[in-house]
Amino acid sequence: MLPSQSLLHAAVFALTVLQALASDTFIAAVYEHAVILPDATDEPVSPDDALALMNKNMDVLEGAVKEAAQQGARIIVTPEDGIYGWRFTRETIYPYLEDIPDPAVNWIPCTDPTRFAPAPVQERLSCMARSNSIYVVANIGDKKPCNSSDAGCPRDGRYQYNTNVVFDSEGKLVARYHKYNLFMSETQFNYPKEPEAVTFETPFGKFGIFTCFDILFREPAVVLVSELQVDTVLFPTAWMNVLPFLTAVEFHSAWAMGMGVNFLAANTHYTNISMTGSGIYAPNGARTYYYNMKTEDGHLLIAELDSHPRLSPASPPAVSWSSYASSVESFSPNDHDFGGLIFHDWFTFTELTKPEGNLTVCQKDLCCHLSYKMAGKQKDEVYVLGAFDGLHVVEGQYYLQICTLLKCKNTDSNTCGQPVESAQTRFERFSLSGTFGTSYVFPEVLYSGVQLAPGEFEVLNDGRLISKKRTTKPVVTVTLFGRWYEKD
Repeated sequence: MLPSQSLLHAAVFALTVLQALASDTFIAAVYEHAVILPDATDEPVSPDDALALMNKNMDVLEGAVKEAAQQGARIIVTPEDGIYGWRFTRETIYPYLEDIPDPAVNWIPCTDPTRFAPAPVQERLSCMARSNSIYVVANIGDKKPCNSSDAGCPRDGRYQYNTNVVFDSEGKLVARYHKYNLFMSETQFNYPKEPEAVTFETPFGKFGIFTCFDILFREPAVVLVSELQVDTVLFPTAWMNVLPFLTAVEFHSAWAMGMGVNFLAANTHYTNISMTGSGIYAPNGARTYYYNMKTEDGHLLIAELDSHPRLSPASPPAVSWSSYASSVESFSPNDHDFGGLIFHDWFTFTELTKPEGNLTVCQKDLCCHLSYKMAGKQKDEVYVLGAFDGLHVVEGQYYLQICTLLKCKNTDSNTCGQPVESAQTRFERFSLSGTFGTSYVFPEVLYSGVQLAPGEFEVLNDGRLISKKRTTKPVVTVTLFGRWYEKD
């Protein structure tokens, strides 16, 4: 065979392999769990009482695991705090913790429960996975003894970590992740000394895992996707919704789109502190999601995903987020810019005073451009275009660049930026763009009733977020949420 023919056959073979990979799919599940909480106490309960509470929650989770497996799911993600809840001090959480070994030990707790220290929670999770032939992802607490030779050792002689574990379909522990970016209320846990980038291979793709607040930071979230090239991210979370940008379903869906990966987000369900919102998200939008502030029920979600989304024909192309906005002159001058707060950040706003038009609003180095046409603007509804370019410093420090079209709470401009869930105004079209200094931008469209808009908008290669439907549903917000990690 001639060399050129050999190269041709090799190229055809490689293309065939890639096409085969691109067509691979798997069924995934997430479970939003209405957690059974412990009684509030200042004194630690007994280990038996702690296990009894955890078994009540695992009874519910096991039912979800069985149902997901019966529907063909290969993996199920359960929430952060899903086995013992919260309401803990450092001392009171201790009876709920287990020593979780490094997965390199090659351990199946279900078949070898006495190999290490007693670990009834790990044993039961392992047996759930093994008996149902499904990967099980759960969030529990890890304890590690230390002594005075370790300068960082806490006074009580142990480290305590918020920890995710993954058991494969044989029940083997294949991943352990210690949460690196703790939320400000998690005083019961220690920070790991170094961030962990945890991945594992499966027959249906390469997976990475992190927890809740981690999503807003470069390590581990961006490292897993951009550097380690995972296909799917697993995300146990206890997410308290914050409109207009950080409602679970809108931000998690946007993050999956912006990062170009599958994202399996399992939230706890506790409406008293606005915890709800789980989903199975692909780079081209939500496959299924759940948001319910009306009842206290758990909910199982199941959907099919591409195993290797970057190779999928449906995978969105790379976006140059500032290309369009940097190439055009500012739209109509803003004679009535005003300021307002959104989640403690001071935005610059300009009002959409006409039923259609072109607007620009700027703050520091960020200019946001909007072209729009409303479909019968409601007289009692006010919309603004807003820009924020700065360091957010409330529950953590992270640098944001945000362009947003949003509905104000009422006709008083002082309410612009306050939480809004309902709207009546529809748009015949919108196009939003910004002069972002970062390549990490997450596109959000939120309709009235906290509803997503899968398939009803798209992001063009030049960074414009545009509507696809001739007339949208009533709009709460259209947002480009940028994270400039280097400026944190």
